[in-house]
Amino acid sequence: MAENEAAVAEEQEEEFVYPIKVEDAGPGTKKVSVEIPRDRISAELEKQFKELRQQAAIPGFRIGHAPRKLIEKRFSHDVNEQVRSSLIRESYGQAVEKNNLQVIGEPEFENPDAIKLPEGDGPLSYSFTVEVQPDFALPGLEHLTIKKPKIQIKDENVDQAMQNLREQQGALVPVEDRGVENRDYLTADVHVKLDGNVVGHQHDAQVVSRPGRIAGIQVDDLDKQLEGMKPGETRTLNVHAPDDHSNEQLRGKDVQIEIALKDLKKLELAEVSAEFLTDLGFDNEQELRDALREQMEEKINSDVQQAMREQVNQYLLANTQLELPAKLSDKQTDRIVSRRAVDLMMRGLPREQVEANIERLRGGAKEEAARELKLFFILQKLAAEHSVDVNEAELNGRIAMLAAQQGRRPEKLKQEMAKDGGLASLFIQMREQKAIDQVLEKTKIEEVDVDAEQPKKE
Repeated sequence: MAENEAAVAEEQEEEFVYPIKVEDAGPGTKKVSVEIPRDRISAELEKQFKELRQQAAIPGFRIGHAPRKLIEKRFSHDVNEQVRSSLIRESYGQAVEKNNLQVIGEPEFENPDAIKLPEGDGPLSYSFTVEVQPDFALPGLEHLTIKKPKIQIKDENVDQAMQNLREQQGALVPVEDRGVENRDYLTADVHVKLDGNVVGHQHDAQVVSRPGRIAGIQVDDLDKQLEGMKPGETRTLNVHAPDDHSNEQLRGKDVQIEIALKDLKKLELAEVSAEFLTDLGFDNEQELRDALREQMEEKINSDVQQAMREQVNQYLLANTQLELPAKLSDKQTDRIVSRRAVDLMMRGLPREQVEANIERLRGGAKEEAARELKLFFILQKLAAEHSVDVNEAELNGRIAMLAAQQGRRPEKLKQEMAKDGGLASLFIQMREQKAIDQVLEKTKIEEVDVDAEQPKKE
């Protein structure tokens, strides 16, 4: 035991310490300059050539007896490259460890092609810049007051939920004796035009005659503009595309949406019959209404908790002085996108809506990305200061919940999330939520009355 400890101590004493200089290079960025002295390079070359000579099989010589100059002539390039890589890797690791650099991105080496072992007696010098965890202080929470929405579910809220359920279980039937009315279902060819030129189209598109989005553009009076239209007819809507439209050509432009109606159906609501109730697993209508109320209560409780968490987030963002790195690395942007995808998935959004939000974030929401990154740093520090962690059981429980929402096997979902980075993002998000919830437990809460919103049909 004593001999082992002595060996470890001797090994630690023999660690070579590289000359390293660390300078500020902007918000959250450090420039690191490293020198690898000639004697360190020579010692490592000597070590590698000695080991190679003992192992190299050279024709005409027994293993371990080939002349040193022959070994150097044959393997000089490979050994030099191996030693160069080894010393850079070792000195880089030492620079990060001994200077407590909490690296959050890949290093960017200055003139990397010139980082080679010198042919003469000089040292090998190189430098790199790297983004690091910003140094900042969290604000005090003693003056924080959180408003907690107090929402009462009324009978009319349950009535609307029942109406939505009847629509979901309803049937589409053909319409032949009239034109389009409110909430009809249309099958149409849609062409988007800019200055008379078609810039996008979708054949057999499914459109509902009610205020909503068509071709990625919100049309608040869509039902009015389609009113009375019959199969075989074509109408053109003059609309204004938003500045963040997915198609760059259309952003902020006046465009025309041409709709050629091919088929028209109306929705007949499902009757609340004994068969209807049995299929849903209820004995009577009151049981169903009670279940709908309970479901709404669970959703409201979840939304209220999220609203309170967001108030903490807003307070932390507004009261934390934090400068972000000058440029966000691709890795950090991907992390933000991955976190947002998990968040939207947990809220139950359809896949197409999740993808639309991700593309909007990736495609230009720089302010939102910066906010997310700043909040990430803040919440990670908050979790560390409160010693918050997420254990395997908690993580598996959340995955099981997600799998149930998607009708999938938990172990299969976990494997997929581990491959695409979603598992790490879920862990981070759960850790952040636990940290915020700890803050809420110690913060002054003020209840505010709010009427329950009518549940809307997606």
